[in-house]
Order: sequence, then C-alpha cells, then structure tokens
Amino acid sequence: MSSSKDLHDNRRNYTRHELTEKQISPNPYEQFGWWLDDAIKDGITEPNAMVLSTATADGKPSSRIVLLKAFDENGLVFYTNYHSRKGREIEANPHASLLFFWDQLERQVRIEGTVEKIEAHLSEKYFSSRPYEIRRSAIVSEQSEEIPNREYLEDKLEALKESGEIKRPENWGGYLVKANYFEFWQGRASRLHDRIVYVLENGAWRIKRLAP
Repeated sequence: MSSSKDLHDNRRNYTRHELTEKQISPNPYEQFGWWLDDAIKDGITEPNAMVLSTATADGKPSSRIVLLKAFDENGLVFYTNYHSRKGREIEANPHASLLFFWDQLERQVRIEGTVEKIEAHLSEKYFSSRPYEIRRSAIVSEQSEEIPNREYLEDKLEALKESGEIKRPENWGGYLVKANYFEFWQGRASRLHDRIVYVLENGAWRIKRLAP
C-alpha cells in the first residue's frame, strides 16, 4: 500500500479577523494577553498549549508541546524535568522559541528568547499545587530516558504509593523564557496575512510589519 498523499488542494481561506497597527498594544506582553484571552473566550482546547523548540549546542533542533503556566513582563513560564531532552538542550544552548497556534481564530504567535530556571521556591509552590496523581507521575518519570516497558513505570508508581513520600524532585521545576522577539500572525483572505513583529532593541520594543 502506498503511503503517499497529495495535499496540494487542502487549504482554507482565512476571513475572521484582521491585525492593524491601530489595534495593537505598544507592549507585546499586553498584546499576547489580549489574544490569549480571545482564545480562552472562543473555547479553544488547551489555549495555553505551545510548541517549544530548543536546540543542541551544535544547532540540532527539537520541538514538543508544553503548557504555558504563567507570564508577565519578565517572561513566560513552563515546567519540566531538568534532565529531559529539552532540559539538557537548554543547559547547553539557553535559547528557545515558542509557537502558539489558535486554529479557530486563524492566529499564531511566535516568540523567541533566552531561557533560565526560575527560583526554586516558585517551582516548589507550583509543584505543591498540582493534583496528587500528577505529582507522583513527575517523581517516577525519568523523562526522556529509555525504560524497559510500561510496567517499569507502574511498579515505580506503586512503590511510591507505599512510601507515601511526595516532594518535588530537585531535577523538576520551571523555566522562564525572556522574550526578545514576538510575531503576531493573523490569517487573512487569499494568503495576504497580517504579520506584526516586536523586536527588543536597547531595552525598548520596536514594532514593524512583515510581508506575508
């Protein structure tokens, strides 16, 4: 059976919104907050889901979906295992990009910046707020490491239940992406999309429009 598939005619026309310089905030974090609120109000599943792309020291990239858990003008926060593939890549190359795609709104946001660990007490606070079962999963999972089978994880989980010890592993916590680039993309008719970019230059945000 052939695995090929022709997708040349698989397209749609974007007509829901527009993005003009008169509409936007001078602050990209505020603009991002507006769009995130729109995604929540529109009922988008997991509106805080984002593609996190990292790279090795020699530039080999990898991407995965993670969840945004907080943001303010200092940056955007997500949590993971520091020993995971993304954690190791961030350690070697502390730069990353984020991508939000809100299909129903015909919008995407691209963010680039440097990455650093948040303070341990903030990771502790968030870990303690997570549901009990999810905390246990974070403890037993040696994320990104090869394991022999599913039963290996389930046996570790059962052993943890018996011990009753639930505390944040030192190798689990939050990262802050300190953005220096935002791109707000609004789908428009006939592929003549709107692209508004914020670039951090000498401590100030410069705004420009890119051709689609």
